[in-house]
Amino acid sequence: MDEKKIPSMEPDRQYYFMNCCKELILQRSREAGRTLTYNVQTFGCQMNAHDSEKLKGILDEIGYEETESENADFVICNTCTVRENANQKLYGHLGHIKNIKSKRKNMIVCLCGCMMQEPHVIKTIKEKYRYVDIVFGTHNIYKLAELIYRYLSSGNMVVEVLEKSDNAVEALPQKRKYRFKSGVNIMYGCNNFCTYCIVPYVRGREKSREPQEILDEIRCKIASGVKEVMLLGQNVNSYGKKFDYSDGKIAELTENQNVRFPELLNQVCKIDGLERVRFMTSHPKDLSDELISTMANNPKICKHLHLPVQSGSTDILQKMNRRYTKEQYLALVDKIREAMPDISLTTDIMVGFPGETEEDFMHTMDIVERVGYDQVFTFIYSKRTNTPAAGMDNQVPEEIVKDRFSRLLELVNKKSNERISRFSGMVKDVLVEEINHQDQAYITGRTEENVTVHFPGDANLIGQIVPVRLDSCMGFYYLGEMMR
Repeated sequence: MDEKKIPSMEPDRQYYFMNCCKELILQRSREAGRTLTYNVQTFGCQMNAHDSEKLKGILDEIGYEETESENADFVICNTCTVRENANQKLYGHLGHIKNIKSKRKNMIVCLCGCMMQEPHVIKTIKEKYRYVDIVFGTHNIYKLAELIYRYLSSGNMVVEVLEKSDNAVEALPQKRKYRFKSGVNIMYGCNNFCTYCIVPYVRGREKSREPQEILDEIRCKIASGVKEVMLLGQNVNSYGKKFDYSDGKIAELTENQNVRFPELLNQVCKIDGLERVRFMTSHPKDLSDELISTMANNPKICKHLHLPVQSGSTDILQKMNRRYTKEQYLALVDKIREAMPDISLTTDIMVGFPGETEEDFMHTMDIVERVGYDQVFTFIYSKRTNTPAAGMDNQVPEEIVKDRFSRLLELVNKKSNERISRFSGMVKDVLVEEINHQDQAYITGRTEENVTVHFPGDANLIGQIVPVRLDSCMGFYYLGEMMR
């Protein structure tokens, strides 16, 4: 390869390597007498799911064909490391993949994502999983084609994990699960440093994309048939803030004329052809009155807000470094509900944080009672190496954690079922997503409140927003009838 011909600027550099890979993959396909296949397995959050759409787009571009089977020519695991069991699950799964690879000539195994940002994981992969061919982290997802080319050219394991990246390359091929809705990254990284969380260490510091770049990307997606976008970030509420990292500490710059999140939302909603806007995730400490007003007054913004509380105990919240109290969180919920009475509120709750007492836990139960969430994602605290919480005293015994988790789950299901029933008999606009998996005579979609609805219909309605009467509340979903 002539190094002088390789573009230095992105994304031109990656398109150059995609073209190089096309030739190599075509040659391998001819030798195999068939089109080579790939399988992408995604673990974790919406950000990871969006990253996987980029990986699939690149693999499609260079000549692979997607398959749902792991018995593929190229298998890539996009990993999560929020909880310890995610790491152990991957290691166990790699044994299964090794068995497949032993029977499949020229199979390529690739690992990427948050788990790969941990140095001890890379050490383990190099020492114990030598059959893995390509490894990279969260900061160079866009370089997949370049890394594949390096592997195909050398035959040696390729490992490239960056501590940080100044590049945010979005203008690359993307394969969406749904042609009519898409995620859009508006920022990267996290500055919150909750004491239990490893995300700031694997995703890096907060950096917002330029507003015009975001708006241009959304316009391109609208032109390709997208009706709904989800704006993505670890903490979208801090979009537009600028930070100084020069002395090793994080300090917000005082003079900043950047567009903040409410204004970005307003600009996004002005785009012709866009019908729905969602966003996640919101940190309660940064949710402003301006954002509440923007949501309430703009009909394109879906009335669904994911607002992680984590715990109902102010003492535990302080130990978590969440930077709000139980009372402040409840006051914020009251303010949101006053502006949008029917809004769907969802949350994350953790059980078993170090030092959690029965009294602390009862505060969590109280907040579930008082808020009335549409859905709660419940988790058992997982000790993550190198986070402050991992070294805290008073780790809660497993049997106590399991008992509390069971009690919480029972209350969550009861309250969520009560809350979601408020839509019974209403006619709601539903974005149709797919044919129902259990009954082919039904189709499935979501309201703006993110409520799942199943109703009679056919594939011609997929991607359309149609009025549906919500007849029967079945707990976490509705059965309905489309209004003609």
